[in-house]
Amino acid sequence: MLPLPAHQGYDAVIVGGGHNGLVAAAYLARAGRSVLVLERLDATGGAAVSTRPFAGVDARLSRYSYLVSLLPRKIVRDLDLDFRVRGRDISSYTPVERAGRATGLLVGGGERRTREAFARLTGSDREYESWRRFYGMTARVAQRVFPTLTEPLPTKAELRRRIDDEDAWRTLFEEPIGTAIESAFADDLVRGVVLTDALIGTFADAHDPTLRQNRCFLYHVIGGGTGSWDVPVGGMGALTDAIAAAARDAGAVIATGREAVRIETDGSTAEITHRGAAGEERVAARHVLVNASPQELAALLGDPPPTPAEGAQLKVNMLLTRLPRLRDTAVDPREAFAGTFHIAEGYGQLATAHAEAASGRLPTAPPSEIYCHSLTDPSILGEDLAEQGYQTLTLFGLHTPARLFARARDHDAVREELLKSTVAQLDAHLAEPLADCLATDAEGRPCIEAKSPLDLERDLRLPAGNIFHRDLAFPYAREDTGRWGVETAHANVLLCGAGAVRGGGVSGVPGHNAAMSVLERLEDHAP
Repeated sequence: MLPLPAHQGYDAVIVGGGHNGLVAAAYLARAGRSVLVLERLDATGGAAVSTRPFAGVDARLSRYSYLVSLLPRKIVRDLDLDFRVRGRDISSYTPVERAGRATGLLVGGGERRTREAFARLTGSDREYESWRRFYGMTARVAQRVFPTLTEPLPTKAELRRRIDDEDAWRTLFEEPIGTAIESAFADDLVRGVVLTDALIGTFADAHDPTLRQNRCFLYHVIGGGTGSWDVPVGGMGALTDAIAAAARDAGAVIATGREAVRIETDGSTAEITHRGAAGEERVAARHVLVNASPQELAALLGDPPPTPAEGAQLKVNMLLTRLPRLRDTAVDPREAFAGTFHIAEGYGQLATAHAEAASGRLPTAPPSEIYCHSLTDPSILGEDLAEQGYQTLTLFGLHTPARLFARARDHDAVREELLKSTVAQLDAHLAEPLADCLATDAEGRPCIEAKSPLDLERDLRLPAGNIFHRDLAFPYAREDTGRWGVETAHANVLLCGAGAVRGGGVSGVPGHNAAMSVLERLEDHAP
């Protein structure tokens, strides 16, 4: 825990040292404002961290968040961050068995290879041409929408005019995404691969009338103006470490081991009570930026909490001595695992898994997807592990809502049951069991850990394990959103976490927007 310097008050106190809070701190400090960051844990980073989860093993995994898409290059440039990403030549591989034969769909490696992969799976070029048209549409939307994320919120009409494509607007903003998928594609596996981007961390059906799946899909296809998902060099912790360094270099004070417990405000000044090893202290601020969930914000202010939106994912981290061999011998495992490896994510399988979970049962065939960070960035492995061919795998399971664990008598037993059935779905497409490839830690235990939504709630205070803090919102203004989408009912208290409008994912966007809002207010009230 770092000691706090004597200070009567700050221009801004930021509650929470996750990546968004650090972005806000860096922007404000670089603008010459006095900034204090209060972080409950002993280190900054929140969910965007790199850790060594396996005892005695030199492998630094991006433990909770894996890939980067929504982080604007503008933020990296503005803050002079020493941070890089690497693209992936392979987008995805999805194994399947058809007519008793192990096959699959490999997307990436160039247009010719992708076209051939579609033809191999479906028997014609039809699905590939539909794929090109569909993602040509999302690419055009991405180019128009992504730059708006770091601008004041456009109105719905303004964003519609900016997109300037009525078919795209209807597909993404007005009709359930399942309608467009079923119209564009005929193959069940292809449909499922498209739909997965609408379900990451979002418990919904393709035809959910609330369109929460559309909002999730939109944020997964607009990143960087291209929709590409890149690997953070050095792991996700490299990003938050770089932002923290930029904030400190600019003069921000970052105090770890200090938990904010209360915010009192009259709309123009605020007082924040925080607790550390030495007891409670109070600090004054002109503005308070809360890098936590809307539920945490309400608790700090003593306001009624909003309705929580539950998380619905299983997160699994693994270290392997080697990549497993595939039943589909036409694909090299180093290519199959280089992108996103889809498991049990056919369109029908996704619908069945959702229906089972909605009825209160664990999915019979849990859908999931795997990322192999170390194939693209071996720097996260110790030199000996890299030389021996070790690889990391991170798995993101879908359609496992928090309610399935909250209702269980034995949470750990349910999590282990889900992990076992999820691995079984992967094993069905492997030529050898995954267990034969798992490394062991210094105590001889397999290098695999699983986190349920309730584990994420306990470890990171994500409400019901929701990685977005609440349901994602379309990136345009509504009556209650304010100018930047970070405003609250209290004039000098802002929400700079994932629960802000245009929050969710590793982006820094809410932190940027909250900082811009503060700087505008300070400028407006300058003498």
